[in-house]
Amino acid sequence: MVFLPQEVILKKRDGQILSDDEIAAFIAGFAKGSVSHAQAAAFAMAIYFQDMSMPERVALTLAMRDSGDVLDWSDLDGPVADKHSTGGVGDNVSLMLAPIMAAMGIYVPMISGRGLGHTGGTLDKFDAIPGYQTQPDNELFRRVVRQAGCAIIGQTADLAPADKALYAIRDVTGTVESIPLITASILSKKLAAGLGALVLDVKTGSGAFMPTLERSRDLAQSLVEVANGAGLKTGALITDMNEPLASAAGNGLEVRNAVNFLTGRHQDPRLREVTLSLCAVLAEMTGVAGTVDAGRMLAESALNSGRATERFGVMVHALGGPGDFIEQMDSHLAAAPIIRDVFADGSGTISAIDTRGVGMAVVALGGGRTMPTDSIDHRVGFDRLAALGTTVDSNTPIARIHAADAGSAADAERRIKAAYQLGGAVSAHPLIPAAVPHTTAQEI
Repeated sequence: MVFLPQEVILKKRDGQILSDDEIAAFIAGFAKGSVSHAQAAAFAMAIYFQDMSMPERVALTLAMRDSGDVLDWSDLDGPVADKHSTGGVGDNVSLMLAPIMAAMGIYVPMISGRGLGHTGGTLDKFDAIPGYQTQPDNELFRRVVRQAGCAIIGQTADLAPADKALYAIRDVTGTVESIPLITASILSKKLAAGLGALVLDVKTGSGAFMPTLERSRDLAQSLVEVANGAGLKTGALITDMNEPLASAAGNGLEVRNAVNFLTGRHQDPRLREVTLSLCAVLAEMTGVAGTVDAGRMLAESALNSGRATERFGVMVHALGGPGDFIEQMDSHLAAAPIIRDVFADGSGTISAIDTRGVGMAVVALGGGRTMPTDSIDHRVGFDRLAALGTTVDSNTPIARIHAADAGSAADAERRIKAAYQLGGAVSAHPLIPAAVPHTTAQEI
């Protein structure tokens, strides 16, 4: 029987359950070009409104994984694991977690994405480093993983290519916040990477795609169940995104923040807690540590000893970046022409932050995309972002802006000031409100 993609779209539009074969044929057709981008966008919108059952989600994830190669790391002498965040503002955890895990003897072949909506992308951060190859071929990728213990790259043409194309479509068609599509997008890349274990950082709050804890739990449970159903040992932490995680938001600025974290020059407390908690979970899941608490101790030792910093430097250089990047970071990261403080209108204690608004201010500066083809200015963004509970006045800014020109600086200043609320009770949110252990997942 001739496959007609419009029949699959109509079936899902009407709320019917798709078979594994229908999903596989649609995704294979999209990867080969016989299913158009318009049809893929309609398919995504149908899923957005009609949802998918758990078996459908597994089928979609596996179909997207099977649109390209699946890596095999059986020749390595240690466990292979990774972490993925659902996206936030000032979320540069991957830049520290990968080298910390590498310093603990866990190999981390991290397949990352670019910015999506108001959230920053890990690949966009690394593009701020001169010479760094975010799209190496598989041979170089494998060599760097062996040499440095970790490699943070983007999807190559051979790894989950259907997801790469659908990812860009979702960003501009209002279908980002779909749990089945998020699940398949995240997990297809991770399954293609040939991992043995995965920990997920599922964000919740004003800067997350899932702003409520209930929706974040739903996403975490979907990811954990689908991943385990597809054969990948996976657990999740739900972490707070009601304020930027780091005190910097913007690609080059978050790289600088990460290097300062690794070297111990500056570590944002919330960022440190989330990073080490995720490392601890992965250490326990891979068997490197017998308990999560023991994993935490190993991660702290890897960080505090400088071994993680050394792993980061080896990775950057092996992927084409400067050999002295750690030591000469400021000379390698380009600076924006306009750098100045932003003050709130009035004084008081910061009681709430519209974190999505902070992310959109970075996009407005040129640090994000409104179209998939948009270029990014890696110099722009904010640092010295004030945290919830901070008292600000005419001498204490809410942020320092980095802008390319006066016009974008003025617009971003209006946006960042609107995102900060002064006065009233400070909104208290637990940093890690929930977890979904891999042992709770049911086989699908």
